[in-house]
Amino acid sequence: MAGTPARPDGGRAEGSLAVVAGPDEHGLGEELAALGVEVRRIEGLVTADALSEAGIAEAAYFVLTDVEEATGIPIAKELNPNAYAVTYAERSLPEFVAGVADLAIDPALMDAATVAEELVDGAADRAA
Repeated sequence: MAGTPARPDGGRAEGSLAVVAGPDEHGLGEELAALGVEVRRIEGLVTADALSEAGIAEAAYFVLTDVEEATGIPIAKELNPNAYAVTYAERSLPEFVAGVADLAIDPALMDAATVAEELVDGAADRAA
C-alpha cells in the first residue's frame, strides 16, 4: 500500500483512492499518484478478499491492467458500485464483462498521464 503522495495538483484529488490491479507496465498508477490520488495495488488474483483488503469500499477508481483478471470488475462494482472501473490494457475485455466497466482504454491510443488527468478532472462531473 502506498502512503499519501505529495500534492502537486493543488488539492484536486483530496481523499481519492485508486485500487490498481495488474502489472501496470504503462505507469497509470504512478500518474494517478502524481495527481494526489492514493494508490493501493493488488498483485495476483483479483478476488473479493484482495479488493476488500486494498480498500475498494472507499475507492473512487478501480483500475485493471490485466484483462485475464476481468472478473474482478463485477466483484469490485458489487463491493463499491460508485467505484469508476477502468481497464487500461492492450487486449479487449471479454464480452461478459465489457458492459460492467465504465471505461476501457488501449495504452497505444492514450498515454497514462492523459488518462490519469482525465480521470481526476472528470471525477467532479461524474459525482454530479
